[in-house]
Amino acid sequence: MVVQCQLANLSNCKQLTDSQAHHTSTRMPQTMSLSSFPEMIIKKRDGGQLSAEEIHDFIEGVTSNSMQQSQIGAMLMAIWQKGMNSDETLKLTEKMMKSGQVLHWSGEWLVVDKHSTGGVGDKISLILAPALAACGCKVPMISGRGLGHTGGTLDKLESIPGFKINLTVDVVKQTLQDVGCCIIGQTETLVPADRIIYSIRDITGTVDSVPLITASIMSKKAAEGLSALVLDVKFGKAALYKDLESARCLAQSLVTVGNKLGIKTGAVLSRMDAPIGRCVGHTLEVYESLECLKGHGPDDLNNLVTTLGGCLLHMSGRSATPEDGQNAISEVLKNKKALEKFQEMLVVQGVNAEISRSLCSENAEYFQYLQPARYQTEIKALDDGTVLGIDGKAIADVLHKLGAGRSKSEDQINHSVGAELLVDLGHPIKKGQRWIRIHHDCEKLSSKQQQDLQEALDIGSADDYKDSPRVAEFILPH
Repeated sequence: MVVQCQLANLSNCKQLTDSQAHHTSTRMPQTMSLSSFPEMIIKKRDGGQLSAEEIHDFIEGVTSNSMQQSQIGAMLMAIWQKGMNSDETLKLTEKMMKSGQVLHWSGEWLVVDKHSTGGVGDKISLILAPALAACGCKVPMISGRGLGHTGGTLDKLESIPGFKINLTVDVVKQTLQDVGCCIIGQTETLVPADRIIYSIRDITGTVDSVPLITASIMSKKAAEGLSALVLDVKFGKAALYKDLESARCLAQSLVTVGNKLGIKTGAVLSRMDAPIGRCVGHTLEVYESLECLKGHGPDDLNNLVTTLGGCLLHMSGRSATPEDGQNAISEVLKNKKALEKFQEMLVVQGVNAEISRSLCSENAEYFQYLQPARYQTEIKALDDGTVLGIDGKAIADVLHKLGAGRSKSEDQINHSVGAELLVDLGHPIKKGQRWIRIHHDCEKLSSKQQQDLQEALDIGSADDYKDSPRVAEFILPH
């Protein structure tokens, strides 16, 4: 059962981050005076509702650089403390969307996308974008980089030699025409207000605000010119939301705003405790994505791909039910049509045709082209029993320290660092059995890293195992 959240009170929910790059425009506002900014800040600080004109002036002040950074921070803190109701959140999203270029496509195209709130082993986009293209959709997927313990789609794809994330709008349009999908970074002209606002949210402790998160995500998706959007909102130990109720609040806010903007928007609430699939890390996740596209993916990964894709096909009218949509996604994975789209996308985005063909061949020698780590270390179980849980956050934190992640957006990452799970949840395990393989470039793991990994594995009695499905709830438009 889906519980509706009152958007006016969403600031009380636990909340999530969304990481993006930053940009400053040079336009000047037409009507704002510097003295008006403090009045707006005070109004919101005291719990008042901002009018559409005030929100317009706020965004103009941000993008024109006429509003001081301290004033922007004060306004963001006021929003974080007092929240925004549904009308304010919608207006903020609209004004941010219109702060830059809005993409327009052929009226005959069904343009769709998927957005995830981030997790461990979350490689869904690499599989779902070409699968949707194989089903006749156009997918201009604008993705981000990893920050903190969560991985980024762009970082994964850049582990493929030659892959380019920066395409002009004209090249994107031609790619959608010829292939049906592309996965790129945010352009300089899309939603510049978000670039500025997020950079200040990041340093003022105001990232975790549902109205601000909603406006950030949905302004970018609306600027993509989408017909339909599915959101994967995660909760659990390895997500930034730890509980279902908090995730549900954000999901409802995103779905409400998306549909009011004219985008058929739905959400899937999914558990993010153990990693998705068996691989974590950029190069290893590309390998596992290719295996999934060849019909060999692990069950939980396949299920999440087909569930999200099925929702999108249903919302956009391509299938009568979500289940029919799932079957359509499953079929293009089985018959390799999604794999063909992925291979075509790689070539368009800069990968040598021979490398692309080799990676997508049935018996690919992946590490002939993908960079392997110099060392591998396998960790053994300390007890007999049943695998009750695997803490994806603990694993990701170790990989982060080994070079797989970044603490600041400009940090360099090591694409070859990663982990392979060698056991499954709910299955028996013996003392001394190897349960995880770490790929790393340092000569050996520290004792602290090995201890942290040991503590990530929860072993107990089979009677205590609870088989919880990855997907917990759906919020779909009527």
